Amino acid sequence: MSDTGIGASVRRKEDFRFLTGQGRYTDDINRPGQLYAFFVRSPHAHAQIKGVNKAAAEAAEGVRAVFTGADMEADNVGSLPCGWVVTDRHGEAHKAPPHFPLARDKARYVGDHVAVVVAESYAAAKAAAELVEVDYGELPAAAETGKARDADAPQVHDDAPGNLCYDWVLGDEAEADAAFANAHHVTKIDLVNNRLIPNAMEPRAAIGDYDAGTDSYTLYSTSQNPHLLKLILCAFVLGLNENKLRVIAPDVGGGFGSKIFCYAEETVCTWASRKVKAPVKWTAERSESFTSDAHGRDHITHAELAMDENGKFLGMKVDTTANMGAYLSSFATSVPTYLYATLLAGQYTTPVIFANVKAVFTNTAPVDAYRGAGRPEATFVVERLVEVAAREMGIDPAEIRRRNFIQPDQFPYQTPVALQYDTGNYGASMDMALEMIDYAGFAGRRSNSEANGKLRGIGFSAYIEACGIAPSAVVGSLGAGVGLWESAQVRFNATGSVSVFTGSHSHGQGHETTFSQLVADTLGIPIENVEIVHGDTGSIPMAMGTYGSRSLAVGGSAIARACDKIIEKSRKIAAHLMEASVEDVEFDNGTFRVAGTDKEKSIAEVAFTAYVPHNYPEGVEPGLDETAFYDPLNFTYPAGVHICEVEIDPTTGVTEIVDWVAVDDFGKVINPMVVEGQVHGGIAQGVGQALLENCVYDGSGQLLTGSYMDYCMPRADDLPSFRVGLTETACTHNPLGVKGCGEAGAIAAPAATINAITNALGILSMDMPASTEKVWRLANTQQMAAE
Repeated sequence: MSDTGIGASVRRKEDFRFLTGQGRYTDDINRPGQLYAFFVRSPHAHAQIKGVNKAAAEAAEGVRAVFTGADMEADNVGSLPCGWVVTDRHGEAHKAPPHFPLARDKARYVGDHVAVVVAESYAAAKAAAELVEVDYGELPAAAETGKARDADAPQVHDDAPGNLCYDWVLGDEAEADAAFANAHHVTKIDLVNNRLIPNAMEPRAAIGDYDAGTDSYTLYSTSQNPHLLKLILCAFVLGLNENKLRVIAPDVGGGFGSKIFCYAEETVCTWASRKVKAPVKWTAERSESFTSDAHGRDHITHAELAMDENGKFLGMKVDTTANMGAYLSSFATSVPTYLYATLLAGQYTTPVIFANVKAVFTNTAPVDAYRGAGRPEATFVVERLVEVAAREMGIDPAEIRRRNFIQPDQFPYQTPVALQYDTGNYGASMDMALEMIDYAGFAGRRSNSEANGKLRGIGFSAYIEACGIAPSAVVGSLGAGVGLWESAQVRFNATGSVSVFTGSHSHGQGHETTFSQLVADTLGIPIENVEIVHGDTGSIPMAMGTYGSRSLAVGGSAIARACDKIIEKSRKIAAHLMEASVEDVEFDNGTFRVAGTDKEKSIAEVAFTAYVPHNYPEGVEPGLDETAFYDPLNFTYPAGVHICEVEIDPTTGVTEIVDWVAVDDFGKVINPMVVEGQVHGGIAQGVGQALLENCVYDGSGQLLTGSYMDYCMPRADDLPSFRVGLTETACTHNPLGVKGCGEAGAIAAPAATINAITNALGILSMDMPASTEKVWRLANTQQMAAE
């Protein structure tokens, strides 16, 4: 292993420009003659739009135009689509009410887009927005997930009776019933997976720029997947030929899933730029982000686990109500179905699983993928259920997991919920985690805490994740509206440098470093000679972008295939230069050699020859530029064990995480330092959900947590120094042997944290977030009961 190759902890190349303020984000871009957009948003969760009076706003100084849904309707602008069709238990497609970029008949959540003001300055646009008079007819709101299907619940959409989007099942209910009938013990739990607001460091932004000379558009956007955004806008919303729209996503300051989707604002800015014959820019205020970014999670679940007398799992039943919000976001339907229920097997050999998911519409912001997207929700169900089962059965929580782990010799393992795991060694991760946390010494640490008037608890989370979303043919048959492959172009320049054009967009993951390591290691060139280019549909081959921890496993595999093509073509050129047969030419560490001789040529020499072909093999095209597409055969399945240890002060309710061990199997690791950073960040977000974050709407649909005054984010002093370990079972079906890592911490952390807190308090269950007040009340309730 070289100091900069695969497996080396190379410092991130991109960080210098970020840390010195030289990043280039969408809001840093300003186009000549640029105008500014500000949106008029509904203050009501549910209201008829009886009329919009634009006159005062249009007359305001600096205002160039005011547009409403009627203006977009006149131009035949379509609805924002949902890209995954879910077929319900009756064989019918999910209900898909239209979601127009500017509302036409009704506003359906606080923050819904009603009109847009375009003006010469941001201040002018914002001031004029106050002058737009909207005649609202306020209606009752369906704001609560658990009450959305009540008989007397207000109807969000006329074409979704009972506010039901779909009633979907996975598994055989009769088989599950039979397993439960033979059970020695059944554990039952009720869970709430609390609603979250993403809060990326950089708010969403967009600039639409129409060029009358070429009759084409450029959209600058804070997008995780610019090609997918381009496809949706052209094919479904604006009706453009694809060659008439270029999407550029420059540096993006965090996404966590919330920047995957096609939003109203970027649609409106693109469309409006032609109407006003000038670029139109919009950047979200943080309050707009709270109300209009797609939210995450928001499940209510009842789950049951059947066991025999030894704690072996016989069957599982899960019934979940999932909130979709007021409209279907781009991939909302897939999150509580194919990205959730298919992971309910966890790391265990549970033979029968039945899941029923009912998705409901409410008068709240749309809900879609947020870091983990269905996998955190599934892990929370499974690992809370297993933890409670261990306590009810009187079995050590580590031991009950061991008894039910899939064993290494059982792979590939077909789960009862559609997925087939290719490889894993869950016991090895458990062994390492127990040793790192000093599980044998926990009883002593608990006694020490009790002597100091504190409560100490320990909690496990043995998670598994499905990354990459694959293969395209299978997920297409399940309703996915797009392929899930990835592309890469590797261009060896004449002077020895390499440009890599990847469809995987980076918004914090460190692609410029890890992809450079992969290319440098494969081609045997210095890492500083590698340039990574991403985010521009004008220069990148058609691609799917970044989501679902797929960048290295799918995007990296495409890069590896393109590099292989580079090497094979170079081998032919090198053979010609060295007057040898192609079969006799070997390649290693950037050098081609004729086997058994001292003849050799560097790959840089070969590249120069490819562009200055004076001595060149017949039938080989000049140039050294290769493109590859990679469509994965299966998901990758990273898995691991996280153990959280907490200490609670019962007099204040303050919970301190005193230790955290994360042992993960990510397959082959390209850059351990980058991986550890991803794990740290994921745990921080998961702990944030477990302890602090909670999006709350009142009964009328008003957002009560619309700022950082009310929505509590984790800070450095809320977190311990995480200790990270790695085990390795290589993925068997991609050329790199890698698995995803970006979401693992967020998947494992909520269950580990709540399991530790309930263990400390001596209770079976509590809802997230475990706020100080909630913990204080539970601690003192337990103390009074004991007395």
